[in-house]
Amino acid sequence: MKILVTGGAGFIGSNFIRHLLGTRSGVEILNFDKLTYAGNPENLADQEGCPRYQFVRGDICDRAAIEKIFASNFDAVVHFAAETHVDRSIEDASPFLQSNIFGTHCLLEAARRHPRIRFVHISTDEVYGSAPAGVSFAEESPLDPRSPYAASKASAEHLVAAYANTYGVSTVILRCTNNFGPFQFPEKLIPLVIANAGEDKPIPVYGDGLQERDWLFVEDFCRAIALALENAKQGSFYNVSAGAPQPNLEIIRTILRQLGKSESLIEYVLDRPGHDRRYALQSSKIRRELGWTPEVTFDEGIRKTIAWYQANREWLAHARSGEYRNYYDRHYTNRSALLGK
Repeated sequence: MKILVTGGAGFIGSNFIRHLLGTRSGVEILNFDKLTYAGNPENLADQEGCPRYQFVRGDICDRAAIEKIFASNFDAVVHFAAETHVDRSIEDASPFLQSNIFGTHCLLEAARRHPRIRFVHISTDEVYGSAPAGVSFAEESPLDPRSPYAASKASAEHLVAAYANTYGVSTVILRCTNNFGPFQFPEKLIPLVIANAGEDKPIPVYGDGLQERDWLFVEDFCRAIALALENAKQGSFYNVSAGAPQPNLEIIRTILRQLGKSESLIEYVLDRPGHDRRYALQSSKIRRELGWTPEVTFDEGIRKTIAWYQANREWLAHARSGEYRNYYDRHYTNRSALLGK
C-alpha cells in the first residue's frame, strides 16, 4: 500500500507514520507537510534513511503541487494537515479557514479524480461542542462547534461527506478526543506542564481548571487510524476515545506528583473566550465494527510521556526555542525534497 500523509511532521501525523512503518512492512509513505510552526521535521529524523519513507515540503492549498503529488498513484490519503490550536484561532481565524477548509477542498478535488483512493480525514471531538455532564456524544449527535478552530474542522467534515455523496470518494472520518504522548508541540497542555514544571516555572490554568477532556494515548489513536484505513466501510464516521474524561486541573496535579513538584507552580489565569467546559465521546461503534480498544491507560501513558520528554531534552529545547525550524534547511536543501527540484 502506498499512502500520502498530509501534515505528517506534526504530533499525531509523525506518530502515525512511525506506527505504520513499524507495523506494516509493505507500506510506503510520502509525508507532505508545509512545516508551519507545529510541523517539526525533527519528529521523523530517525526515519530519514528508511527506503519506504519520503518527505516533501508543500502546501495542501497549492493545487499544482497537489496534482503533481497525486500523480504518484497513491492507494490512500490520511489527512492530518490542519491548524489546531484553539487560542490561535481566537486570535486570528484566517489561517484556520485557509488550511482546514480550503486545503481539505483542494485534496478532495484531487481525490475525486483518482477514484480508487481511500480518503481518511482526521477530525476532532470539538466539532460537537461542549458535552453536558454525564453525556457522551455518539456519531449521530449534531455538530455544534464553538470556536473558530472547531467550526473550521466541522466545515471540513461537511466537505468530506459531500464529496463522498456527490462524487463517490471513498472517505472515512475519525473524530478523536485529546491525544497525548511523544513529540507533542509544547504549547499543548501536557507537554507544557512537563516542560514548565521541569524548570520550576508557573503553569497557567484557565479559569478554575475544571474543564474536562478525555485523554487518549497517541499510539492507541494510531492503531485506530490504521484499522479504519484498512477495514472501515466507505463513508463511515467513527468516534475514538478512551472513555474517561478528567478535569484539566487533575491532569496537572498528576504530572506534578510524578515529577515531585509542588502545586504552588499552578497559576490561575483568565479563562479564554468561549471555552468549552467538557468533551466526551462514545466510541462503541469503532470498538464493535473494527475491534479497536485503547490499550494504554492514562496513568501508564502519562508515565511514558514524562519519561520520553525527560529523555529527549534536546528535542524539547529545540521545540521551545524555535531551533527546529532550521532543521529542514540543514538537512534537506541538497536532498531534492522540494517538488520539481
